[in-house]
Amino acid sequence: MKELENIIGYSFKDTQLLKLALTHSSFSNEKGPYKNNERLEFLGDSVLGFITAEYLFSKLGSTPEGQLTKIRANAVCERSLAKFAAEIDLGKYLFLGKGEILTGGRERPSVLSDAFEALIAAIYLDGGIDEARKFVLRFVSNTEKDANEVTDYKTTLQEVIQKNPEENLSYELVAQSGPAHMKTFTVEVRLNSNCIGVGEGHSKKKAEQAAAKEALQLMGIKI
Repeated sequence: MKELENIIGYSFKDTQLLKLALTHSSFSNEKGPYKNNERLEFLGDSVLGFITAEYLFSKLGSTPEGQLTKIRANAVCERSLAKFAAEIDLGKYLFLGKGEILTGGRERPSVLSDAFEALIAAIYLDGGIDEARKFVLRFVSNTEKDANEVTDYKTTLQEVIQKNPEENLSYELVAQSGPAHMKTFTVEVRLNSNCIGVGEGHSKKKAEQAAAKEALQLMGIKI
């Protein structure tokens, strides 16, 4: 853990907080009555969101709310957090169950992103908001550069839906038309069995993005 502390640039007063942040539920399930990092992940998500929003609000003074929301969503999505975690080789230090290790848990984006949020919470609890801010801004301080990038509507929709783990999101190709060199694809995005958006595009990926965008708009989420 000292090695990880050197990498992240923070030394814990309570090293048990760091150990807890690194403990995946698969480890606690296999090894006995250990606590895991899920509660820290819950707190870290809020701390990360606040610090990122505060930074963007101050840094991008003339940027409208809708664009700020998109930039923040890109900065704190699972894909970005997993990338941040990989930059500090966080997977190497996680306490995982044998099954999780054998199935590639140390590189799995969901595991890495959750652990990254838990680490933020551990730093916050141990050192306060200033230390947490210092750590978070190492990774998200360049997110304003993403202001003009194309929004990943599928990722945004997935992040909205995954707040309710029992819900199942899927995309289904329902039609295609036109000549081979210029086909138009029609895709439905479904929540469980219900269609919540329809999109068209000259590739399946573009049609899926269009369907996700419509779903977000119909849900009243600003994009």
